[in-house]
Amino acid sequence: MDGIPSYVVTGAAGGVGRAIATHLARRGHVIALDLADRLPWHHDRVHLLTGDASDPEVAARAAARAEQLGPLAGWVNNAAVFADATLDSAPVEQVLGAITANLALAVAGCAAAVRHYLAHQRGGAIVNVSSHQAQRPVRGALPYATAKAAVEGLTRAVAVDHGPQGIRTNAVSLGSITTERYQDYRAEHPGVDAQIAALHPLGRVGTPAEVAAAVAFLLSPEAGFINGAVLPVDGGRAVNGPDPEAL
Repeated sequence: MDGIPSYVVTGAAGGVGRAIATHLARRGHVIALDLADRLPWHHDRVHLLTGDASDPEVAARAAARAEQLGPLAGWVNNAAVFADATLDSAPVEQVLGAITANLALAVAGCAAAVRHYLAHQRGGAIVNVSSHQAQRPVRGALPYATAKAAVEGLTRAVAVDHGPQGIRTNAVSLGSITTERYQDYRAEHPGVDAQIAALHPLGRVGTPAEVAAAVAFLLSPEAGFINGAVLPVDGGRAVNGPDPEAL
C-alpha cells in the first residue's frame, strides 16, 4: 500500500466507466469491476476484477482488493443493463427481471461500500450513475427508466441512513453521452444527430470525460457537504420543455 486512495468503478471496461476509471486514476488506484475478461486499454493504476457487480460476494471482493492498494475512498456504481420489455407484450416476470437487473447493481455496490467503510471505521463516498430517464422516460425503455428512478431513491435513502457515519451518497443523472453504444445508435438511425442535439439546450451531447469530471467532484473533499443530491449532467435536457410556438 503506497498511501494514496483507491476507488471501485463498476462497468469500467468501456464508455463512461472507462472515462471515470482513468480520471480517478489520477488520484489513486482503481478497481475496474466488469464482466469483461480483460480491459481493452491499459493504465498502470487501473486493475481489472472480472465478475458480476450485482453479486454481493464479488462486490465485497472488489472493496477488499481496492483496500489492499490504498484506503477505499470512493465507489462508483456505473454498470448498467439495457434490456427492454413492455407491459403489453412481455410477461410481468420478464419486466421485473429487467428492472431488477439494473437496480441490483446499485444495491449490491452501495451495500459493499457502506459495509466496507463501517468495518474500517471511516467515511467515504458513493456515486450512482442514473439517467434523465428517471424523470422523463423515453418510450419503450420502461425497465431501464423504472430502475433508474429507483436508483435515485436508493441514493437519497443511503444518504439519509449513513450520512451520520460520514458516508456521502450522490448520483449523476446523464443525458445523451458519446459512448460506443450511442455511436451504434447513430449508425442505426442516420440523420438523428440534429434531433438528439436539439433535446439538449447546449446543442450537443455530452462526453464521457465530462461525466467523469462530475463524478470525481462528487467523490472529492470539495463536495464534502453534498449528500443525497442527484446532479444532472445532461446539458439541460431534463429542464428542456419543447415549445411548439418556437417554430
